[in-house]
Amino acid sequence: MYKQKIVIKVGTNVMTNKDNRIVRPVLRNLVQQIAELYEQDILTVLVSSGSVIAGREVLGASSIENDTQRRQVYSAIGQPRMMRLYYNIFHDYGMKCAQVLPTKRDFTPGVHRQNMINCVEGLLSEGVIPIANEDDAVSVTMSMFSDNDELASLIAQLIDADKLIILTDIDGLYTGHPNAESSDLITHVNPEENLDKFIQDNNKKAGEGRGGMGSKLDYAQQAAAKNIPTYIANGKKDRTIIDIIEGKNVGTKVTLEEKAEA
Repeated sequence: MYKQKIVIKVGTNVMTNKDNRIVRPVLRNLVQQIAELYEQDILTVLVSSGSVIAGREVLGASSIENDTQRRQVYSAIGQPRMMRLYYNIFHDYGMKCAQVLPTKRDFTPGVHRQNMINCVEGLLSEGVIPIANEDDAVSVTMSMFSDNDELASLIAQLIDADKLIILTDIDGLYTGHPNAESSDLITHVNPEENLDKFIQDNNKKAGEGRGGMGSKLDYAQQAAAKNIPTYIANGKKDRTIIDIIEGKNVGTKVTLEEKAEA
């Protein structure tokens, strides 16, 4: 019997360096923490970006001028590469993983939504880590998520997760630009608060990722409004996930009430 179900979202900026290359030790650290949680009967769904960057590493510069088509091609090439990376690392820790590529229709009420629930819950019941990513090869226009922050929030709500952890490359939400000495980390946010004045998306690294702090906060608040404690924290630090599970004061916590998290 599991103790908790959690959803972890890892963004492109967490797993890449300044040259937009995938950093394997970051992925290994992520998997190591998931394996440690599994030993504590805490089950994880991983929502992982990276397929577009991984595809670009293989193909190099593309001659395709259309942005959407180029993204589709990079993603189609990069998805199996990302899964090979994850498969090998999880295998090193004696664990199994599986790929889940949802589109937006899979969260609409009815048979598609139930199929998603059955898939994710079935994998978790077998001790397999579901690795979800938007299927960028086919998800365009109306079928697209805004980004994987939205996907992670929807999955957390779908399986009634005990926590949602959104990993980024800074410590959380700040009162100003994260690099400014005058900025302070905001440690707690109520999902009903309007924090537009604090959003600093201009620090977003140039690359193929779509999300920014505004998106993370928006979907964190949506999950928290459904009574799912949500965290925005630095995924480049070694023990961020474990620290959150252990109740340490890490990142920006988004909950209905401060007392909601024991």
